[in-house]
Amino acid sequence: MNFIGSINRQHDDSFAKTGAKIGDSLKIRLPNQYTVRTGASLSTQDTTETSTTLQVATQKGVDITFSSNELTLSLDDFSSRILEPAMSVLAANMEADALNMALDVYNSVGNIGSAITFNKALAARKMLVDNLAPGNDRTLLLNTQDNLDMVDGLKGLFQDSTEISKQYREGIVGRTAGFGTIYENTLLASQATGTAASATTYTVNGAVTVNGSSAVTVAAGATTFKKGDVFTVVGCNRVHPETKVDTGALQQFVVTADYVGGAGNLSFAPAINTTGGVQNVTAGGMPNGAALVKLGEASAVYKPSLAFHKDAFTFATADLVMPQGVDFAAREVFDGLSMRIVRQYAIASDTLPCRIDVLYGYKTLRAQLAARILSN
Repeated sequence: MNFIGSINRQHDDSFAKTGAKIGDSLKIRLPNQYTVRTGASLSTQDTTETSTTLQVATQKGVDITFSSNELTLSLDDFSSRILEPAMSVLAANMEADALNMALDVYNSVGNIGSAITFNKALAARKMLVDNLAPGNDRTLLLNTQDNLDMVDGLKGLFQDSTEISKQYREGIVGRTAGFGTIYENTLLASQATGTAASATTYTVNGAVTVNGSSAVTVAAGATTFKKGDVFTVVGCNRVHPETKVDTGALQQFVVTADYVGGAGNLSFAPAINTTGGVQNVTAGGMPNGAALVKLGEASAVYKPSLAFHKDAFTFATADLVMPQGVDFAAREVFDGLSMRIVRQYAIASDTLPCRIDVLYGYKTLRAQLAARILSN
């Protein structure tokens, strides 16, 4: 649970409050952004509140049953032999589910087909710094192959003897590259890109300059994009988030829905903003006729690692109601997650069905505070 345990969990207490229930959705305000004037003349600007909605509506559970004979003669430790393995697999499935938020991340270090290096981890750190991610609460989550390659590449380079011992004895990367914690995670799933090549042959059909635009009309083509594919548009540069000065670097975009090919509207994030406090790209936006360039070749397969600040993502659970009149009901906390356990007696079969449930939700809050490293 090193992903869920490293992201924003402050909204757990907002759900299922007795006497003040808010339903399954919570609106979360995002930080306001402004522009700076030069000179003495007053130049007012409107405050435009932005927000996103966290919905706690996913219920998962593990259901088991056993006979009263088994409970009497065989199952001498109900908690360790029954509950803990069931809660462990439930927690792992929740973590895997939450890691789907990685597909919302557009900042990406292109390394498909190659082993990760320290330089690539630093490149991900640079993306976080460029997007003003606070220096604390940063985490680097490595898939198992990336962890192997990183430890092998860094072996013996740390000054701290304790960290060297972790490398050799435990295969763990220590605190380095500007990340407070580096974890290994088995649940970062491989992804396949669409059939579009890096030189996609798609072009912008009508400039995209209107603030808030999150789709681009592309001219005819035959290849596909998959959700999570990353692309750039020639001539569409990112700006510094505070000064709004052209950085000279192309803005990366992530495809937010599968695209089957042909002329049409390709959905992407982040939304284009060419003016005001929320400006994120140069004034020309996506120029008419500009080429789309994809990160990775046609149908490329990669396994991502993920660098992020805590506030890039959020996760929340709600305590499910405790039923009355059952054989056993309790609430257990496993890896920081509240799970409800209910056991009932079935008189007709002399069995005790048991269910373990959790109700949760997750949301990408500020994708700019995260970066994917696409390797292998």
